[in-house]
Amino acid sequence: MSLHKLTAGTGYTYLTRQVAAHDRTPGPRTSLASYYSEKGETPGRWVGSGVAGIDGLSVGDEVTAQQMRALFGAGLHPLAEQRQERLEGPDLTDRDFKAVTRLGVPFKVYTAEATVFQVEVAKRIEDHAASLGHPRDYPIDAADRARIRSQVAAEMFRAEHGRDPRDARELSGTIARLSRPKTTTVGGYDLTFSPVKSVSTLWAIAPPQVAAQVELAHNEAVADALAFIEKHALYTREGTNGVRQVDVTGLVAAAFTHRDSRAGDPDLHTHVAVANKVQTLSGKWLSIDGRILFKAKVTASETYNTALEKHLRTRLGLVFAERPGTERGKRPVREVVGFDPA
Repeated sequence: MSLHKLTAGTGYTYLTRQVAAHDRTPGPRTSLASYYSEKGETPGRWVGSGVAGIDGLSVGDEVTAQQMRALFGAGLHPLAEQRQERLEGPDLTDRDFKAVTRLGVPFKVYTAEATVFQVEVAKRIEDHAASLGHPRDYPIDAADRARIRSQVAAEMFRAEHGRDPRDARELSGTIARLSRPKTTTVGGYDLTFSPVKSVSTLWAIAPPQVAAQVELAHNEAVADALAFIEKHALYTREGTNGVRQVDVTGLVAAAFTHRDSRAGDPDLHTHVAVANKVQTLSGKWLSIDGRILFKAKVTASETYNTALEKHLRTRLGLVFAERPGTERGKRPVREVVGFDPA
């Protein structure tokens, strides 16, 4: 299982452009709606115990682009637009319309303003173009741009630490840090569950009745991992500076199961987009304590791997063993016994 953050605002478009479009990035942008209509793939579904706290939504319901935009893009109720349309009565105010869309505090969406580092680099690139007798916006070659960027980063590193960067790695890390926007709001988390290659390959070449059992085992293993997260790794925080860790009702998430990789290889896997919205036992909607979630990443991944082996053993009698030839120092990978690596 992999885990990474989804930023609020336009961060959710990762789900519509890549996740919901078979993970493929080349070609024109694909909408979530067109993904649903494509033959052979299953629509995304709402999952998680926390869905019960959202009026009008149930576990198993199909995910729509409108719902994703509201929840992951703005931190609003997934059915915000429909709830506003249904609002009736005399003397309705803007406050009334906003109230029916709330799911706790909406996300703060920040514009992507250039950092001090980026502004200084751009200024020096223009100065360099002018020194060569060109207009200030004249394009200069990549090597000069890289040299100027490294020079500015080294100067800022010295000003901050009182010494030069130790090596190229420390310098490149400084460039990356100085290029990042000052503030981003987390709109959610993408949990991606992928079985080992022998399982995906077996699923791809097996007779339909066997492939169906493999997919069911995968879905059960994903459910087991999500149950582990809800029980042991899902909390929010309350009080000044988040002093108190608080229990919540469960995840609010959209699950997308896909069947190939970006390279077009058979790759049965599921993306679970977890919204950064959880409900306390007292009914308040707050954000996830992400520190605990990231600490549980490895354990949640092992929960999925172990559960997948168990379900495949129960359903198909498969046996797993460590893959030979694992590099020293790396954790061994367990594959289906008897499956030709080629």
